[in-house]
Amino acid sequence: MKNLIQDQLTCEEKDKANELISGLENLFFNKLKALTEKERGGVKAINEKNKLLVNKIRDYSQHSQSLRSPDVDWKEFESDYEARVFLEQLMERLNRLSYQVESTKMLHDNDNYDDALIDYAFSQYSKGAGKPGFTEKVAELKQFFPRSKRIVSDDSDQENDV
Repeated sequence: MKNLIQDQLTCEEKDKANELISGLENLFFNKLKALTEKERGGVKAINEKNKLLVNKIRDYSQHSQSLRSPDVDWKEFESDYEARVFLEQLMERLNRLSYQVESTKMLHDNDNYDDALIDYAFSQYSKGAGKPGFTEKVAELKQFFPRSKRIVSDDSDQENDV
């Protein structure tokens, strides 16, 4: 497969993307937390079942205020709830975008690698044809193509790659 991706971002689009990412980084500066693994261990992650519990408690708190616990700061509860919903939606959007960016990068990587193999094969051909400079180029590029050693097993005459 050659040239798996044709659509390239223009210089202006790349600049705009970097500007928008910088804008997000600045917007969220000191507002988002990056927990360590140890800190994450001390925080309860809520699964889908627990989200349903939170949703049900919120529903009760909004429609049956007389049933609310006086020990809960309900303004803070609502603020946390709205923030979680927003951040979850933002995270899903960013994850989708990140997946597309990663996939597109993989396609460009693949195109580069395929072209590098074509150039290496051309260099080997040119070396064999005695063209100047290719002996050195092939010698330098050989490090990226290690040959596997063949060993013969004592128990049989089969060769195995190592």
